[in-house]
Amino acid sequence: MTPQQIKSKFRREGKTFTEWAAEHGYPRNAVYRVLNGFDKANYGRAHEIAVKLGMKTPDQIAA
Repeated sequence: MTPQQIKSKFRREGKTFTEWAAEHGYPRNAVYRVLNGFDKANYGRAHEIAVKLGMKTPDQIAA
């Protein structure tokens, strides 16, 4: 899913990214950095966040 699709899904469900971050044990800022493209999410915590949000598959990395 694209970041825009994820944002729309959260709006429909009435959930905030701050709530999601707290539920999954991530800093709110790290989630926003992934969603807004500041972190490429190729590895590490940013990659884990992207996978859990549905932006990437677990084995997907940058070519």
